[in-house]
Amino acid sequence: MATLTIDKITKNFGGLTVIPELSLTINDGEFCVLVGPSGCGKSTLLRIIAGLEPISSGRLLIDGVDMSGAEPPERGVAMVFQSYALYPHMDVGRNIGFGLEIAHTPKADIAERVGKAADKLRLTNYLRRKPRELSGGQRQRVAIGRAMTRKPRLFLLDEPLSNLDAALRVGMRVEIARLKAELASTMIYVTHDQVEAMTLADRIVVMNAGRVEQVGSPLDLYEEPSNLFVAGFIGSPAMNFLQGKIAAVSGDVATVALDIGPTVRVPLLYATTVGDQVTLGIRPEHIPLRRDPQSGHTFNASMVEMLGSDTFIHVRQGEESVIIRDSQGHRRRTGEPVTIELPTGACYLFDTKGRRISQRLQPRALSGTAA
Repeated sequence: MATLTIDKITKNFGGLTVIPELSLTINDGEFCVLVGPSGCGKSTLLRIIAGLEPISSGRLLIDGVDMSGAEPPERGVAMVFQSYALYPHMDVGRNIGFGLEIAHTPKADIAERVGKAADKLRLTNYLRRKPRELSGGQRQRVAIGRAMTRKPRLFLLDEPLSNLDAALRVGMRVEIARLKAELASTMIYVTHDQVEAMTLADRIVVMNAGRVEQVGSPLDLYEEPSNLFVAGFIGSPAMNFLQGKIAAVSGDVATVALDIGPTVRVPLLYATTVGDQVTLGIRPEHIPLRRDPQSGHTFNASMVEMLGSDTFIHVRQGEESVIIRDSQGHRRRTGEPVTIELPTGACYLFDTKGRRISQRLQPRALSGTAA
């Protein structure tokens, strides 16, 4: 295990800056997930940590030792790539242990490490098979096993599940969660899939355009997003965003008049002014359905997605749309009237710069009768 310190690192490709000045500490034994949209710099940062990309400026320290200019083998880092990168002419056992062969590790030691890795990854019965005889999930486990045998201080995984189909992704996500508990290594995992991030991470680093938007535990980011970007990126389905303006301010509570019609009162974290344009956010699962049309706001369902355990109800008013997540099993049809409430304690408010200006989410405000 190791502590990683990224100290004011920048990365330029010619005249293009892909990572402006960035600082981050990943703690010993932590499972840290880097998330963000494609092109945000998360894989580039991982390659910098591995020593596969040089740093333009700044320092990278592992356990307090400056490794900024060190070659990859000197860093004690193992990396699992998006592609499996297996040797097709070698069997599974040799693929797992090949890095140790290159390092001239004694054969007995190689056999022991390969055996332990295969046992943890449930590959013992496949050690004599070639990669072409394996499923996608098994090949990915071989790639992970190859990294495990090196006993790295830092375990880096670059979108390891992106080449798998939906069912295999779920299965491998469970495997990685199990390995996380067993290996107790410092692990840095890159993905654009926020479901993987939420289920695996001790801490999540949300990146955008090479910058760190927010760092925190999965629930911290879900419940307390610091800005509009993080609020929209974390959560599935994504948070609803509705445009409006401040109609009134009384103490630390703002009355927001939404473009779709309703008026909502939201507790403020920062001062705002009457007439200011704002964005109100609310998660689909925080919108209660009401039986009585007088107790909420009524719209017609523009689309209904029935997924078994959940039903996603889409409503639209002009240019604005809202998704409601109903987990009560009630059936809805497209075109039917839907009465909803926007609970004060469940609403987030963002200013024109994307900064969150509302107080902490209050889950107790979500109680109500579903129709």
